[in-house]
Amino acid sequence: MSISNRLAACAAFACLPFLSSIACAEDHPYTEGAVMNVARIRTENGKFDEYMKYVSTTWKQEQEAAKKAGYIVDYQVISVEPRTESDPDLLLVTTYKNWAALDGALEKGDAIAKKIEGSVAASNQAAVERNKFRRVLGSTTMQVLNLK
Repeated sequence: MSISNRLAACAAFACLPFLSSIACAEDHPYTEGAVMNVARIRTENGKFDEYMKYVSTTWKQEQEAAKKAGYIVDYQVISVEPRTESDPDLLLVTTYKNWAALDGALEKGDAIAKKIEGSVAASNQAAVERNKFRRVLGSTTMQVLNLK
C-alpha cells in the first residue's frame, strides 16, 4: 500500500467518529429542548388568596432573581381544576435551559433565599409557615422534545 493510500485510509478512519455522530443526530425526529419543573400545590380550603399573596411576592421575587442571574429561563403559575382532594389546584412551573442548568441548584437557591428572605433558616421557617395554607403534593421534572 502506498503512503498516500495509507494517509487516506487513516484520514477516513479518523473522521469516522464525526460522521457517526452526525448520523446519530439525524436518527431522531426531535431535538432536546428546555427542562421544566412542575410543582403540584393544593391550597387549603379558603386559603387560595393567602397562598397567592406569597406566590405574587416572595416566590415571584425569587424567580425574577433566578431569571436575572441566568439560572432559569422562565416561570409560570397555572390554576388547575382539581378533581379529587389529592389533586393540585395550582402548578408552579420553572423552566431551565437544559439539565446542566440544575447543577449547583442548592447553592444557587440558597444565595437567592439569603438575598430575598434574609437567610436560609428564615426561608426554611417561612416554608413551614406556608404549610398552614397549602400542601406540596410533589413535583416532576421533565424535558421538552422539539419535533423536527
